[in-house]
Amino acid sequence: MSQSFNDDDLDTTAARSEILSRIRSLQSRPVTMHENEMTLAKGYLARKTRGPAPSPVENVVALFEEKSRAMLCTVQRVKSTAEVAQACAAFLAENELNGTVAIWPSLNQLDWSVLPHEARLGAPTGDDLIGISAVACAVAETGTLVFASKTDEPASTHLLPETHIAIVREEQVVHTMEDAFEMLRKEGRIMPRALNFVSGPSRTADIEQTIVLGAHGPYRVHLILVGK
Repeated sequence: MSQSFNDDDLDTTAARSEILSRIRSLQSRPVTMHENEMTLAKGYLARKTRGPAPSPVENVVALFEEKSRAMLCTVQRVKSTAEVAQACAAFLAENELNGTVAIWPSLNQLDWSVLPHEARLGAPTGDDLIGISAVACAVAETGTLVFASKTDEPASTHLLPETHIAIVREEQVVHTMEDAFEMLRKEGRIMPRALNFVSGPSRTADIEQTIVLGAHGPYRVHLILVGK
């Protein structure tokens, strides 16, 4: 499987290597690992077994939709990626949501001219009220979205705007969090600068145990489930 790296990936890898080298130096160990150390580490990882898991489910996508709605997300299904931009436009119009839209640059292949708002590709600023992104994967067990930040997939898109629209392909939905990590490894992803697990709109109950949405991020999360 081919693997591509961007400047953000390279910066993160270099910083990690420097930190690990410093630790090994303080331990009076060589800066780089000996071959036998690498063999032992790989052997340990290969022997590592997963912990207890919930019983399998017949339809992880249906479970994901159920759990997402329980987490106060709204969910809309479309048959193909070609319908995504129009679905976003319909959601914004139906809910009379105004404001500029910040869209992941990695979604530049879609026709965003159908949006009824001013839209641009890039990370949101404090003035952008709507953010549109895809996901790395999604966890059905908890209705959780997984985001692995990259230069063209900024984490701020699901953190800053008041309304967040997330595009989830059905093949990206897995059963458990352990399955999510396994999927990321199989895709050949290196550990990103930020790996976020988000379940529904931001909320808090700090004041008199009263749930308040949007305390630390979007208070409206809309999911567009794209069929296989």
